[in-house]
Amino acid sequence: MSIRRLPEKLVNRIAAGEVVERPAAALKELVENAIDAGSARISARISEGGIARLEVEDDGCGMTAADMALALERHATSKLPDDAIEDVVTLGFRGEALPSIASVARLTLESRVAGSDGWKHIVDNGALVDEGPAALANGTRVLVEDLFARVPARRKFLRSARSEYAACLDVVKRLAMARPDIAFVVEHDGRRILDVQGGQDQIARVAALTQRELATNSIGIDLDRGDVHLGGVISLPTYNRGIADHQYLFVNGRPVKDRLLVGALRGAYADLLARDRHPVVALFLDVPTSEVDVNVHPAKTEVRFRDPQLIRGMIVGGLRRALDEHGFRSVQRPAEAALAAWQQEPVAPPEPATGFLFAQRAEPAAHPFGATALPAGEGVARVYDSVIPFASVAPIAGRAAVADAAPPQADDHPLGIARGQIANTYIVAEAADGLVIVDQHAAHERLVLEQLRHGMAGRAVASQGLLLPEVVELDEPACDRLESAAHQLAALGVELERFGPAAVMVRATPAMLGPIDCRKLVTDIADDLAGYDAALGLNEKLELVAATMACHGSVRAGRTLSVPEMNALLRTMEVTPHSGQCNHGRPTWVKLQMADVERLFGRK
Repeated sequence: MSIRRLPEKLVNRIAAGEVVERPAAALKELVENAIDAGSARISARISEGGIARLEVEDDGCGMTAADMALALERHATSKLPDDAIEDVVTLGFRGEALPSIASVARLTLESRVAGSDGWKHIVDNGALVDEGPAALANGTRVLVEDLFARVPARRKFLRSARSEYAACLDVVKRLAMARPDIAFVVEHDGRRILDVQGGQDQIARVAALTQRELATNSIGIDLDRGDVHLGGVISLPTYNRGIADHQYLFVNGRPVKDRLLVGALRGAYADLLARDRHPVVALFLDVPTSEVDVNVHPAKTEVRFRDPQLIRGMIVGGLRRALDEHGFRSVQRPAEAALAAWQQEPVAPPEPATGFLFAQRAEPAAHPFGATALPAGEGVARVYDSVIPFASVAPIAGRAAVADAAPPQADDHPLGIARGQIANTYIVAEAADGLVIVDQHAAHERLVLEQLRHGMAGRAVASQGLLLPEVVELDEPACDRLESAAHQLAALGVELERFGPAAVMVRATPAMLGPIDCRKLVTDIADDLAGYDAALGLNEKLELVAATMACHGSVRAGRTLSVPEMNALLRTMEVTPHSGQCNHGRPTWVKLQMADVERLFGRK
């Protein structure tokens, strides 16, 4: 078969297949053009997920009639003043968007430059069908109708209108997140879906486009390393989601999807989140144009860094440092649904008083709610009697007990002073501004993990030798993994050695874990070494293995703690990094503000 030149119409359709694979891709190109035009407000109107109709209107610089004709030709652009494509600073620059879209849809392009008349071009699947004057304000309006109507092979691969609409909305949100100075409006089938005003700060814009609670449950990022700047917002580990759909990376204002971000987030949130939970993140990376290649993908959704390890290290280190600086902070306010679950029991009106107003009883009756007296000498008020109806029985005079020491003041401690324990699981503490409830197992699990991590940093964890070494039988590959990591495991307090081809002998375990099931601990460590991403180094794997070890040795729910033990746990939490969340990303403590307590009792 001889070589032939492809007709221009087919060339445009091939280009459209690279640039415009679905309505969201066409919308992305049009909104990027509007941003590059210097717009202060951009409106997008979508019908049937963008398949039937896409319209983007802006108030940017506009185009003259001659520029409009040139813009509909392939590889014509105003965004490259010279041939130095590596120095491009605009979002679009290939000059393929408008002609590619026009080759597979009916496109109406209208534009007006300040001080001149408006003009329009109508192109139907690659053929110019009309042009002439147009009435519109300064700026540009682009209408795309019946996308892929004459390319059935492409149209049948589109998803449902609802799925295509979701993709269109995601595209606009990402672009709006990168430019908080621009106002964005999105309408779908006549309903206004999105309306954000320009001039917002970065955190407010990200919260408005993701979840509004993020503004109070997030950490700001601001880091410089040489000519590279990293900014943005990340959620507290306790504020997470089940899917990674709220993770955004922007490079020089361009939204990109890069596996570098996924790996960096996994490293930054290691041992702070469970494997199936994901943080809410929006990171804005400013890199010199000479250090990044934006021309590696037709749709410009990917970039290539000259030094990817520098970027990954900066993201992991910057996020980790920000998380460390916030210590024991957690999502502090219980959900409104949780507050609504509190019940206010109806109180029956008292019967007329009879008999003496005051009386005495020799023995206390059983408390109607099952409360019992607490041990003496622990700084907790004792329950001596039951709640008795005022009409029938007089209140009992309580005995005063001499305190061993003055109780500490709640004002001196952010997590307050322990006042008791509920269900042998939750510590109740009184803080200066509210009521703090601590999950003792989750909190202690985090404290143990941080001690293990210190051991990996060079301060070896104290180990407790076993009176009789325990032999644990595993398959040979598992034993190989444990043997290769034996030196690093020793820094965590686990001393083991190979005992034949399919067994290891455990000689010592971390002293802080106390009596534990060695067989289960070693089996879990072997599984973790095999299960984590093969791309991780051994030290990174052991960081994650430490979380498994911490879970084995933490205070279990159901264990009764003394008040000194509770207070010791609270004081340690206040000085331990990341103690606001357990190793699985759940909060270790929540606070009920006094205003909320008063609202529950109708005082506010």
